[in-house]
Amino acid sequence: MRIAGINIPDEKRSEIALRYVYGIGPKLAKDILAKTGINPDTRAKDLTPAEINKIKEALEEYKIEGELRTEIKSNINRLKDIGSYRGTRHARHLPVRGQRTKTNTRTVRGNKRATATSGKRKVELK
Repeated sequence: MRIAGINIPDEKRSEIALRYVYGIGPKLAKDILAKTGINPDTRAKDLTPAEINKIKEALEEYKIEGELRTEIKSNINRLKDIGSYRGTRHARHLPVRGQRTKTNTRTVRGNKRATATSGKRKVELK
């Protein structure tokens, strides 16, 4: 089954399977199923084509997938263009929301450390 260009897993409950679409979380999935009158416990493979069409029509009200991604990207670019603090943090690939950087966020900064060694290097020349 495909919804919004995403393959929905068949074996999952419909409430969980809807979350595979970018922009749909737990609350929105429950709201969509309540609005369409579909039982959240039914498996995705057991949904009828009519129920799938109801879900697709309900999803047209929301920004999901590509539309949502482009909006988020444009918001970040706007912050960069106006030179705000958050924009400069995004541009430098640093944490944006006030996290500390002295000890954490090594992966964000690209500072991945190798495992610690004694410093001595054994070199065998044979």
